[in-house]
Amino acid sequence: MDEGGRAPGEVPQDLPLDELSVVFGSLGRALLCLDESFCVVHASKSFDLLVAEGVAERLVGRPAGQILGEGLFGRDGTLRRALEAGERREGWGATLEVEGHKPRLVSISCAPLLHTSGTRCDPRVAYLTVLRPSEESQSIGAGAPTLFASLMARSPSMLKIFQLIENLEESDATVLITGESGTGKELIARAIHVHSRRRSAKFVPVNCGAIPDQLLESELFGHVRGAFTGAVRDREGRFQLAAGGTLFLDEVGDLPLHLQVKLLRVLQERTYERVGESSSRRSDARIIAATNADLRQACADGTFREDLFYRLRVVPIEVPPLRQRREDIEPLARHLLERVGGRYGRSLRLAPDAVRAMLGHWWPGNVRELENALEFSLAVCRGDTIHASDLPPEISAEPRSRQAEPPAAPGPSAGVDGEESAEAAALRAVLDANGWRRQDAAAALGISRTTLWRRMRELGLARQSAR
Repeated sequence: MDEGGRAPGEVPQDLPLDELSVVFGSLGRALLCLDESFCVVHASKSFDLLVAEGVAERLVGRPAGQILGEGLFGRDGTLRRALEAGERREGWGATLEVEGHKPRLVSISCAPLLHTSGTRCDPRVAYLTVLRPSEESQSIGAGAPTLFASLMARSPSMLKIFQLIENLEESDATVLITGESGTGKELIARAIHVHSRRRSAKFVPVNCGAIPDQLLESELFGHVRGAFTGAVRDREGRFQLAAGGTLFLDEVGDLPLHLQVKLLRVLQERTYERVGESSSRRSDARIIAATNADLRQACADGTFREDLFYRLRVVPIEVPPLRQRREDIEPLARHLLERVGGRYGRSLRLAPDAVRAMLGHWWPGNVRELENALEFSLAVCRGDTIHASDLPPEISAEPRSRQAEPPAAPGPSAGVDGEESAEAAALRAVLDANGWRRQDAAAALGISRTTLWRRMRELGLARQSAR
């Protein structure tokens, strides 16, 4: 017997895996070997170079979903289902997450391992996953989707945002995220937090448009006992709760002017006072703000301070609407369907006619409307395949001539030749389908009644009287 307790000539079971890892490592790749339950059997030493010393050993035994995302390798993950069906996938984007280290965007290819007679490979290994840094990959964005944090995309515009988020990992700069309602601005804010040095501290969101003005100041900055009627004890504000972490100010355009002044002071001097308190407190929260309003126009109208606008807009991120990144619709729909179906214990797939109908819709409610549409389809579908007839009426019954029109620019609903714009027509179809009940139409679109009313006013939409 040798020092390892093996008989003379006996081949160690893990030797082929180590040899395979050396081969991939020479090509600048990291290798994960997974068993049938998608847990790591072997991780190549390349992970120590890709992340940090000792990481390869720590990965063994962990579920792949914890490392590369539940959306890809969880119980209903996209890549897991493909591998279980005997298929392989190449060039997908994923986020490599190892506790205690910053997440990293990588390109992954995976395939089932074919065990042939006489193979020396560990019989526990069922699947191989090969990783490389995203900056070395030309395949990301070339057709295969990327799952980044909780965001799924393959459009160049979204992949640029993912790359920007990675580039911000060592920065505490203030970020202003703009885009239509339902585009995923909060998810992007959370991704920025997770990929920052503050990831171990809290992410504290506050919707500036959902809290009455008289309560918002106390909500943000806190108050002392006796500051106003009903203030029976001291209360921490969101700035204090977010100390060392990130404060996300959603719908920042709805801040009243007197609170804009206080927010400007926090950004300039990093100090604030609680309501009813004269002494200043230091602020150690990074601020990320988001809005679906045109802040430049608000500055021109005098409803938003121009100096605050530029203080917030240190790093601007504009999220394009779904209709301007149509290549994201199908992978997003499949990803969301797996997530929605998982909540009900169902596994469904999309028929080609359903995909065509979704590609032809303008999605005025963006990703939120897409998720709501899939929830609807899940409720009405009786089989395991969603067809166009299972989609909400405003999607399945949209005329093809209307679907072929280019996206409408914001403005009046009438086009140059007097016809209604595509966006206005799509919004009118939703309103018609819901009997012009704004609450129901807003719910169908996945937006607030305020946002719906704003878009109706901007597009000049009104219910047409019966002739």
